[in-house]
Amino acid sequence: MVDRENSSQILCSKGFSQRLEEDRISQLPDPLICHILSHLLPKEAVTTSVLSTRWRTLWLWVPSLELVSRDFSNFNAFASLGDRFFESDRMSCLDKLNLTIAGTDASHITSWIDAAVKRKVQHLRFKCFLRSCVCRMPVSLYVCETLVSLKLESVILDDVEFVSFPRLKTLHLLRVILSKLSKDAAFERFISCCPVLEDLEISGCLNAPQPLRVHSRSLKRLIIGHGYSTQFDSVPGVVIDAPQLCFLRIIDHVSKSFIVNNLEYNAKLEVDITFGLRGSVEAIYISGGSLIRSFLSGILKVGDLTIHEVTLKIIYDYSKSESLPQFGYMSRLCVSLFAQYLTWLEPFLESCPNLKSLVLKLPYYLPKKMNQINFSSVPKCLQSSLEFVDLKFPVSGHVAEMKLVRYFLENSAALKKLTLHLDSNSTEDEILTKLLEIPRASTKCEVVIVKK
Repeated sequence: MVDRENSSQILCSKGFSQRLEEDRISQLPDPLICHILSHLLPKEAVTTSVLSTRWRTLWLWVPSLELVSRDFSNFNAFASLGDRFFESDRMSCLDKLNLTIAGTDASHITSWIDAAVKRKVQHLRFKCFLRSCVCRMPVSLYVCETLVSLKLESVILDDVEFVSFPRLKTLHLLRVILSKLSKDAAFERFISCCPVLEDLEISGCLNAPQPLRVHSRSLKRLIIGHGYSTQFDSVPGVVIDAPQLCFLRIIDHVSKSFIVNNLEYNAKLEVDITFGLRGSVEAIYISGGSLIRSFLSGILKVGDLTIHEVTLKIIYDYSKSESLPQFGYMSRLCVSLFAQYLTWLEPFLESCPNLKSLVLKLPYYLPKKMNQINFSSVPKCLQSSLEFVDLKFPVSGHVAEMKLVRYFLENSAALKKLTLHLDSNSTEDEILTKLLEIPRASTKCEVVIVKK
């Protein structure tokens, strides 16, 4: 792969214009020169047109192009270069197009994307940051049969009469206005027109479907981020039916319900959700119980779970009134929470009888004054299956930290490796001395100290 810096050095090497008789670059075939040009900034690629008659139009044949309006001294220069490229009668295929436009004028975009579709573009990324207007996608885009990847930010998608993306595998929608797609089952139909879609991301969109329904037989990766809708009133929820799904991330503090059907065995899941609740135990008893129960029953096959503090707190409160289901397939659990809430983890560990790996992420140090970390029981997974524990916070060796370390070393019969991350102000010898005082349930356990 030729990077941008090397390309500039190749094309602008010393004495290039003075030694045409020794010009080796011009002896290369056109496709290879165009490949080199595609790694330059568009303005740099255009300047090569003065080298000779042969080079005058070579830049128009580049297989990939990145145009960012802020890279130009003024918008007219940006628009002029884009027009020259897209209005050229050279209809070479376009592999990749990245467009970023900022300002007040989007009048060029429709014709540029139309031209890209005609050139059989495969990977299109378009970001639009306009102060006084919005940018609608042209009808031609909805029937681009060559698209493999489509990433849109801050544009409008309409409910057009016909959609066809037979090759589309990646679709990212960030802060997109889904005009009319929220009505009836328009968004669901939109996704169904992507028969080989594998990677879908939707985040911060206006007029998002309520509820959001994602039904796909091919989808493998789904991210619903930071409230898929920027309408902050509680919305009905999310329904996911994707039997091939291997990775699911939901970061949503807006939606009430989450229904996950047919989740693949051993799938990876990351959740930061509130079920439309505000942390009130009473609210969970009154209206949240069925919502939490439905969600938990849909993720029973998850093999790798990352759970954030707000969600763990809700599940912990829920466990006070109802027993948690058994997550028999879960082998890895990563929990992110503050140290004072470590006991929230206990009922969840009780529900993971076959857990092999546990990662605890604390955003700060374990407070020195916190000398009471009282787990009331030893979950089954510690006694029989837990092999790896990673305590991801800076360890200095004070009482509270060593009490937590002791809990895992004394109770984990199958433990093979405990990882500690050394505080920059502490020494490894201090920690090792205290570790030697702790008896271990597993004779095969290795304690690894990672230095910053």
